[in-house]
Amino acid sequence: MKYRSPALLGAMLLSSGLIACSSSGGSSDDAASGRTVLDVWLMRDSVSDAFQKEFEAGFEKAHPEIDVKIQIQEWDGIGEKVTAALASNDAPDVIEVGNTQVAQYAQSGGLTDFTDKVAELGGDTWLKGLAEPGAYDGKQYGIPYYAANRVVVYRTDLFRKAGVDATTIKTRDQWIAATEKLNRGGTQGIYLPGQNWYALAGFVWDEGGDLAVREGGGWKGGLDSPEALRAMAFYQRLQALGKGPKDSDESQPPQAEVMAKGQIAQIIAAPGGAAVVTQNNPELKGKLGFFPIPGKTADTPGAVFTGGSDLVVPAVAAHQKEALTFLRELTGDTWQKKLALTMSYVPNRTTLAGAVSADPGAAAMAVGAANGHATPNTPQWAAVEAKNPIKDYMTAVLTGRDAGSAAATASRTITTTLNSGS
Repeated sequence: MKYRSPALLGAMLLSSGLIACSSSGGSSDDAASGRTVLDVWLMRDSVSDAFQKEFEAGFEKAHPEIDVKIQIQEWDGIGEKVTAALASNDAPDVIEVGNTQVAQYAQSGGLTDFTDKVAELGGDTWLKGLAEPGAYDGKQYGIPYYAANRVVVYRTDLFRKAGVDATTIKTRDQWIAATEKLNRGGTQGIYLPGQNWYALAGFVWDEGGDLAVREGGGWKGGLDSPEALRAMAFYQRLQALGKGPKDSDESQPPQAEVMAKGQIAQIIAAPGGAAVVTQNNPELKGKLGFFPIPGKTADTPGAVFTGGSDLVVPAVAAHQKEALTFLRELTGDTWQKKLALTMSYVPNRTTLAGAVSADPGAAAMAVGAANGHATPNTPQWAAVEAKNPIKDYMTAVLTGRDAGSAAATASRTITTTLNSGS
């Protein structure tokens, strides 16, 4: 799964559909100039036109022997297109993929192993939520590119009216107290739909649990662990402080549109959700702020699901050396800072968080990204999301079913799905 560009952030995309694989186009070297043509696939909204032109010019100035050709790909159907490219004899040299998609491509043996290049590429400071899903069976195939995650988007005017200072909200208990205070002023303290399972996952990680864990040679669903049950209890407590529906997620109805229409003080969303709010209600322009999802203690922000992208190199790519040069440049400090400032992304390493300090939304994301996580690193996780027993479980608890029983049922479904590979 993968976050979109800031203007479109706020929902996770699992691409589907079919696009026929075509030739990478221009993969042969430029014999006349003696330059190596490096074919690169980046995804729609990954970079702006201006950044792409600046990067290409800067890269080729630094490496005149390489002619980099970036082709922008659509997310719709990209999974099938990448799979076909990896199995072909005419694959591009570098491909951007969603961070949690790396495992499914690595499983086929179609990716170049960069384990011995991790230190050279600055892997000691990579964001865990990008680096961990970029690895498979102990080997590093995906190189972290950029990240995005959820924060709390709030109405500054409603907070001020209620006498709540958002900068003081560092812990879950403070968050609950502030939300209760907002409710007393006639405001809906928070709009939290019952099936925002990404938010629940963060609470599970905060408690020390996980959605699924390795057990023996397979996987076991983790929603019925004591840690996950505590997380669901907190989610239930927070959700009860608003009027969000118990049987739908943040996209049904779109929560940013709901916030735009009413006196709603907070939503949990990526910062791009604020743009959707003001688009639907221009009167709220300048009245929205951001803070990281609070953690259990003030010294650690709440855990978040890290969306974003990794860069991979097909094993059959013709220009492995040049591809590594490309990775070194685009994921290095200089271009990561420029990308973060241009696109309001979180840079790929913790040491660069300060690059977005002047962007309130991105700065809040960067704080949370330091405690970022990914979904269980198995190619079969996509099948779990397709069935999504987590959503059914959350609705069951919020509508009165016993949490332990509902969690056990959901965990069994996750276990069966992950171990059947279906």
